Amino acid sequence: MNIQIYCGKKNFDAQKAERWFKERRIPFQALDLKKHKLGEREIRLMLSAIGMENLIDREDKKVKEHPACYYDRAEMLIPAIQENPWLLKLPIVRNGNKMTQGYRPEEWEKWE
Repeated sequence: MNIQIYCGKKNFDAQKAERWFKERRIPFQALDLKKHKLGEREIRLMLSAIGMENLIDREDKKVKEHPACYYDRAEMLIPAIQENPWLLKLPIVRNGNKMTQGYRPEEWEKWE
């Protein structure tokens, strides 16, 4: 297993996800999106695994003020996410081509 957790600094669910993997001694890589730039391929994988409607955090006040909140085409959304990774609803946990969003231990157990 090659687990990656895409996270931001103050994300409670990301902290819970990290703790879940640590408790099971499953190695993971935490990718802070303030430092890690997302590539187009990574974002396309997120779009196909999670879906465009779920990828953006549409509940966040700051996100609602950004035009990307209302995009409906991947070609418009991908560059917006690359420039503003804070638009994403985090954490996103990746294992190869499988991805989940949020705290989903019931899904991660199936990966083992």
